[in-house]
Amino acid sequence: MVEKNKITLLILAIALLICLAPMPYGYYMLIRYTATILFGIMVYDYFQNRQKRLYVTCLALALLFQPILKIPLGREVWNLIDVVVAIFLLWLFFRKKETNI
Repeated sequence: MVEKNKITLLILAIALLICLAPMPYGYYMLIRYTATILFGIMVYDYFQNRQKRLYVTCLALALLFQPILKIPLGREVWNLIDVVVAIFLLWLFFRKKETNI
């Protein structure tokens, strides 16, 4: 992902952690749309950069968060998913750029 866009990873990670608190339903829907769009952009970026593992991971997350065919997993499971995905996003935010010499 482009360095200047990495701040969006941090913002989405924080937004996912806010989902642990009781929020209005509209907030969760906003997060679903936002996450789907961001993961879709990440899929494209990682596909272009030939980073297959990250491409497949972000594709799976985009499908998980997509708001059209909702996956009813229950609040506890979604809370766990939110935390795991936030940790993944923070890892992407703090990881060093891999260089091919």
